[in-house]
Parts: sequence; structure tokens; C-alpha cells
Amino acid sequence: MKIMRFRNWASLFVVLVLAACGGMQSEKEANKLSIDYEKYELENGLTVVLHQDKSDPIVSTAILYHVGSNREVKGRTGFAHLFEHMLFQRSENVGEDQFFKKIQDAGGTLNGGTWKDGTIYYEVVPKNALEMALWLESDRMGYFINTVTEASFANQQEVVQNEKRQRVDNRPYGHTSYVIDKNLYPEEHPYNWQVIGELVDLQNATVADVKEFYHNFYGPNNATLVLAGDFEFADAKALVEKYFGEIKRGAEVQSREPMTVTLSETKRLYHEDNFAKAAQLNIVWPTVEEYHKDSYALNFLGELLSEGKKAPMYKVLVKDKELTSQTNAWNNSQELAGAFRVNITANAGSSLADIEAGVFEAFQMFETESITDKDIERVKAGIETSFYNGISSVLGKSFQLASYDAFAGEPSFIEQDIANIQAVTKEDVIRVYNEYIKDKPFILTSFVPKGQMDMIAPDSEIAQVVEEEITENVENQVADAEEEEIEKTPSKIDRSQEPAQGPSPSLAIPESWTAELGNGMRVYGVEQSELPLVTFSLVIKGGHMMDNMDKIGVANMMTDIMMEGTQNKTPEQLEEEIELLGANINMFTGNETITIRVNTLSRNFDATLALVEEILLQPRWDEEEFGRIKTSTVNQIKRRSGNPSAIAASTFNRALYGDDHMRAYHTMGSEESVEAITIDDMKAFYDSYFAPNISRFHVVGNISKDKVVSSLSSLETNWATKEVAMPNYQIAAQPDNAKLYFVDFPEAKQSVIRIGNLALKRTDPDYYPVQVMNYKLGGSFNGNVNLILREEKGYTYGARTFFSGTDIVGAFTATSSVRTNATLESVQIFREEMEKYREGIEEEDLEFTKNAMIKSNARRFETLNALLGMVQTMGAYNLPADYIKQEEDIIRNMTLEQHKALAQKYITPDKMLYLVAGDAATQFERFKDAGFDEVKLVDQNAKEVTTPIDIETRDR
Repeated sequence: MKIMRFRNWASLFVVLVLAACGGMQSEKEANKLSIDYEKYELENGLTVVLHQDKSDPIVSTAILYHVGSNREVKGRTGFAHLFEHMLFQRSENVGEDQFFKKIQDAGGTLNGGTWKDGTIYYEVVPKNALEMALWLESDRMGYFINTVTEASFANQQEVVQNEKRQRVDNRPYGHTSYVIDKNLYPEEHPYNWQVIGELVDLQNATVADVKEFYHNFYGPNNATLVLAGDFEFADAKALVEKYFGEIKRGAEVQSREPMTVTLSETKRLYHEDNFAKAAQLNIVWPTVEEYHKDSYALNFLGELLSEGKKAPMYKVLVKDKELTSQTNAWNNSQELAGAFRVNITANAGSSLADIEAGVFEAFQMFETESITDKDIERVKAGIETSFYNGISSVLGKSFQLASYDAFAGEPSFIEQDIANIQAVTKEDVIRVYNEYIKDKPFILTSFVPKGQMDMIAPDSEIAQVVEEEITENVENQVADAEEEEIEKTPSKIDRSQEPAQGPSPSLAIPESWTAELGNGMRVYGVEQSELPLVTFSLVIKGGHMMDNMDKIGVANMMTDIMMEGTQNKTPEQLEEEIELLGANINMFTGNETITIRVNTLSRNFDATLALVEEILLQPRWDEEEFGRIKTSTVNQIKRRSGNPSAIAASTFNRALYGDDHMRAYHTMGSEESVEAITIDDMKAFYDSYFAPNISRFHVVGNISKDKVVSSLSSLETNWATKEVAMPNYQIAAQPDNAKLYFVDFPEAKQSVIRIGNLALKRTDPDYYPVQVMNYKLGGSFNGNVNLILREEKGYTYGARTFFSGTDIVGAFTATSSVRTNATLESVQIFREEMEKYREGIEEEDLEFTKNAMIKSNARRFETLNALLGMVQTMGAYNLPADYIKQEEDIIRNMTLEQHKALAQKYITPDKMLYLVAGDAATQFERFKDAGFDEVKLVDQNAKEVTTPIDIETRDR
């Protein structure tokens, strides 16, 4: 479950402007730019929208309730989100924690999300499980509230509080939105509080409060149900009527009128952030509600001010003054009101006073240099590609149809939305800038690292931020209460019987093809013509592993500088050409590869590929951009050091792989190693390690093999082979006992736990079998560790275990972020559950694992990204085209004896590293008598720290 927000035009809901951009090529293609649907209403007021899509044997069900945190009142905040959690617990006819289990057992996936204006629940299942999904959703719509007990409610109160700790309290800048909204919106305005709610409100909420909220807002007449996928209309309508038709109409919910706000004066606030390593400035102006005519031009304004090298904010703050490495500005228009926000994270040593001045200097540049029609065209060009990507899955279509229906009145509002975007002109953008931004009062926030008050913007007052104190862990005794009697709601059908599912769809692996070019580059592809899109990747073996130990980070910076222009194009020209194609080209460094990843319209494939070839073979080596990239990388490293989750992961790797293995180090390197890198190091890396004979090209979408191979002829001719030797690092000795390492993050509200050891390579014959073995331990929501740590104890928002591996040995990892005062208890539970798991599982659990993993293959090939992942895996490990069928055979043939043998071989809790990143002052001493062979306080490089911790004198 998660907090979410749908944005109006930059997300999947917005569409093309092809008339303005000269885009569409045919009537056939134009027809694909809409989504056919049928809409009707049940007698109880439930709106139903049906969209048929037989591309894959799956169905998405989504229910959007028109209730979010904007329906709460002061003193009772967080209810919409808390209630979302409650609806996953049980209902009158579905047992405790069975929603996830039943959907996963059918091969499906599910989740939910809450934002300020709405709440959505969704499932994607193989088509044979549609009736079961509707049975589940209808049961929690109409047959849920009697199951809310003190015990179940207390549990989810804990889970939601842990979500707040994880998403807000335990991360840099986590309280920013809280400070902004408290000062932008009046006290009684529904946007004054956060979706997650106030901690005190969550703690004080009662079962009676929850029931009142349900009765007020969770009736069928306040919801839209969308089915999208492989079904017959008549069958779907009959099932919807069967399961939802008898649910009683709920309370009448009055629609909310827009409640836009104005500011009479500027407010300037600051906060010393416990986790921030760099200062961050936000400036926010109130604007208009969603779908207001000015919201469209405001969306363009944010893009034109901040995105790309032509943007005034980039020119002033990044290029000229070097105060930051990235500029952000966006408009966020919601159902009741909107806000335009500028967000800048400072480079080291840059004051927020200078950044504030730079922002307004950029605004002055915008006023004097203005914008052109081509700038407007450039922004519009990517909308078509974004639209197609957004509807590439049945779930994406469900979200789009539900959102337009709930917030615009009809799914067909998409046509008006398109027209509104098409209508935006440069004059509109200038007008909204003058009306809502120029010389208008604003909210300014300065978030600075603790003790760096000199960094704040001038004339700022302290922001009132409520932070939780760390207390002793007290078990919630309500959770141990006896089961309360549940009163059943009468029904015309027997809802206690789960519907039969019928035969599962058989495995249908998409047909793939391969080729090899004359220069040794292998090519893998899948032709899929549903949408006029192509996604491809060029993967070069080596990546971070080719770095020199003295200059770690060269590979990472390589992929940044190679996107900064070519020999024939300046950085600005290259960026503009990519944008005008509506394409996305990204280049990034992984531990063992460098990847260029591209998404484009199929009609623009050749033009996009030509740019990729130019980027690859004609690097510009721009000295000015190199300096900017180095500064940006150093600042990213500084900021990363304040993130407990990131540091737990890197310290874990450092301890397991050892100082002499490249995998022990992050791809970005250290501040010292990056400062030592020169542009000549980049050129040497490129000359030595970029070669087609260690590269693979993967392509999926609306394009044939012949077309791809033909289009690659230029790259085949111009990119010459070379010999490249791969390094061979020795793996460090693994723990031969149970070691506890503790990394101190003073005053952390959660502890990040990582437990494990190095296990096996992706190429090991046991690799896929251990994935099967791990599934019930922690490979899903219904894994043992999650059910105990989250659902039973309420210590965490989630807990998982997993095996990783490539051509290099990867780790078994058990991980969670738990509330600080339950740190030791959580580590002990992990250890106990791993010990139990070694003794074997029940036949029922193995059958659940088999069902969940095999049946989910019906969803495995739906999107271009999924198909790209399939061919990339084939290429990386030289797997046959039917490797997924082989995996199914491994799952199907797994026995309890094999499962137990694998667990005993690879789950060895007495020979693991137990790493905790958290508040050492209150938690470290507790581990000294907890049964570990070694207990050490370590730094972020996994080196022992001998200085005693003093809570009164230690410094962030």
C-alpha cells in the first residue's frame, strides 16, 4: 500500500499534440490514441467502466473511491490512508491476510494507493481469476466494516506509523511537504495536512472513527469500478451485477468545489534536517485546480523554466553560477487547489541566499529573453510517446479511465484534455507567469544540515516540525486479544464460497529472434505491434568492474559526459533533437555493464538510432560539462551519505566483498576518487573498453527483425572490434560466525536492517531453484518474515528476503526498516525465522509458491519493458528462447526435500553478517548480549569505530 498522486499532464493521462507537431501518420494510428470503453451505472450508484483488450490473457480490476485526505478534518488526519491499509486485512468472507495470498496464489498482483483526492485499489490477474477478484473487491466494499476489531486496527496503526517513519521521518528533506502545506493552506483547508496524517492523530484514532469514515465515504455511489483486459462484455456485466449489485447505496457524498488559496505575504521558514547533507531550497506559489484552463500553461511554464539546457534556471544556477547540479520547477494542480514549486538542492558550499537570488535572476532572464513557438513545440513533442507508454498495460488503462471518470466526470474527457494541451501558446505561458508567479507572495523553505544555520535564506523563521522521540519498545497487548465475534451481513448469494477459477492460461512465450553483426555485436528482438513504439537497449559489458581502484567512478561519469553533446552537436543541440523526436535516451553505468536505453515512436526509430550512434561513436568530451558533472557527482555522494537505507546497502557490500573487490564500492566512487578523475581518464576508458564484440543490442516493439538489422548496418560498419579483457576479482572470505555490525545514524526513527552473505552466481545451476525456495520465506508480501514483522508485530512497513547474482557471486539478503525501539527484536525474528525455514515448509506453502510463480507468467510479457527484460536476460546469460519454460519446470518439479536441502545449503543464519544502520546511542548496547559472536560499531566503510558513543556530545 502506498501514498500516490496522479498528475494531470505529465503522467499517463495526457496525450498528444500531433496537429501542432505534424505528428500522426495515418488514420489507423490516430485510432489508437483513444481508449474504447463502455460505461454504465448500477442501481446502487456504482459507476462501471469496461475496456476490452485481448492482447494478453489477463484482466485488471481497479476501484477508485472519490475520497482522499481532503475528506478528513483537523485532529482526525491520516484516516483515508489508514483505511486503505485496513481494507487489505480481512472482510466477512475473506480471512485474515488472505487478500494478498489469494491473488498471489492465482498468479496475480495487487495493491492500493491514497492521495489527497482519492483512494484506489487494484488487481491484475490471469483472466480465469476475474470472478475471484470481483468477489474479493465486492466483499471489502460491502462486507468489510463488521470485521474491524481493536486488534486488527491496532496492528495497522503501527504499520502506518512505520510507513511514516520510513517515508518521512528517516530520510533527508522528509518534512518538506509538511512545512510547505502547513503554511500555504489555511488551518481548516483539506490540503493543510499530509496524506500520511499527523502522528498524534494516528495514535489517537479509534475503531469508531474508522467506522464513521467508512459509512460516510465508502459506498458504491462514491466509486468507479474499471475492468480492462481479456473478457467478454456480457460475462463481465453479469459478474459485476452478481457481486456488486446488491451492495447498499452509501451516504450521499457532496462534491467538493475548488478551494484555491492566496497569500497576503511571503513566509520564509527553515528547518535543521537530521539526515540532510546538503541545503535545499523550495519556493512555492498558490495556483489553480486540476483541469482549470490555466493549469495547462502552468505545466508548460515549469518545464520551460527548469528542464534542459535552454531553461533559464539551468543557465543561471547550474551553468553560470554553479550553485546546483539540477533545477526543478513544476505545477501540481489537484482537485481543490494547485501550487507551483521550485526545488533546488545546493552544491556543497552554496548558500540558499545565493540560490534564491539566482532563481529570481533566472525569472528575469525568462522575462527578457521570452520563449518561442519552437520551445512550445519541444515541450509538446514527447506527449504522444508518454501517452502510448501509459496505456501499454491494462492497469495503466484502468487508472486512466478511472481518474478521468472520477475527477473530470467522464472517461471521454481525455479528448478535451488533449484539446486543452493543443491550445497552449507561448502567450498563455507568459500570461500565467505574470498572473501567478511574478511579484507574488510565496512560501520559502530552507532545509539545512544540522548546525549549518549560515546556509539558510535570510529572514527565515524556524518551522514547527513535530519529530517523534525514541522510547522503549512496548508490545501492544491488544494484538493478543481473543478473536472477536463477527456479525455477517445478509447476502443473496453464498459469499463464503470462493469462486472457482477454471484452467489457467497456458504459457505463451513471445517469439524472439537473434542475429549477429559483422563486428561481433549480438542482437536480440521481439516484434510486438500493439502500439507504435519501440524500446531498445545497447549494453556494453564491463561497467563499474572496469574502474581502476585508484579512480573509482570513471565508468559512472563516462555515461554522464557522453550524453553531453557530440562532435557535431553541442549539448543543447543534442538535447533538443532528442526532444523533438519525442524520444527518451538514457545512458547509465551498472556494476557490470554500461547501458544506453531508448524509448521512441516506431516511425522515428531510424532518426533516434542515428543519434544513439552519434553519441556512441562521436563523443564531444566537453571540458565545461566535465567540470559540471564532477561537481554534481561529488554532491550526490555527499547527499547519499545522509540516507540510512543507501548507506546500509553500501556498507553491507563493503563488508561482504572486501576492500579488494570492485563490487565493494559504489559505482559513483568516493569524493576523493572523483576529485582525482580527469577527462583523459574518460578518454582512456572509452578507448579501452567500448567495443561491439562485448556488446548486445536488444529491441522490442513495432519493428521487424529485417528492419532492425538493416538499420544497424551503419553501426556495424563504423564500430570496430577490439580485444577487451575482463578483470577477475577474488571474493573475500565469508562470515564463519554470526557478526553484528552497527552503523550509527543519530536520532534515526527507524533502523535499517540487512542480513546475509555471498551465495551464488546467476549462472549457478542452483540460482533459479533458490528463487523458488526463498519465495515463502520473504519473496512476497505473504512471506513469513513480512507476515510476522509487519502484520503480526507492526514493527515495519515491509520485510523481504532475496537472492541476487550475475556473472559475479551475489548475496542472500534479508532486509527491513523497523521502528528504532524494536531493532533488536526484529533482528532476532529474522534469525529465528531463518532457522525455522531450514527445517522445511508445509506442502500447502510449497503449493502456494508453485501457483504464485507459475500462474504469474500470464502477466510476464504484457509491456515492452517486460519484453526487453526477457531478451536482456537471454543475452546476458546466453539463455535459450524458452528459458522461462525451463524455469516453470524447475518450479513444478520442486519437492519438499529439495526445498529443505536448498534452505539448509544457502540459509545459514549462524554464518551471516547482521548489519544495522540506526541510532547507536539507544540500540547498540542491546546487541552485546544477544547471542552474536562479534558485535562491532562500524563506520560507513565497514571499519570498526573505537570511540565511545556519547549522546550528549556526538555531532552530525
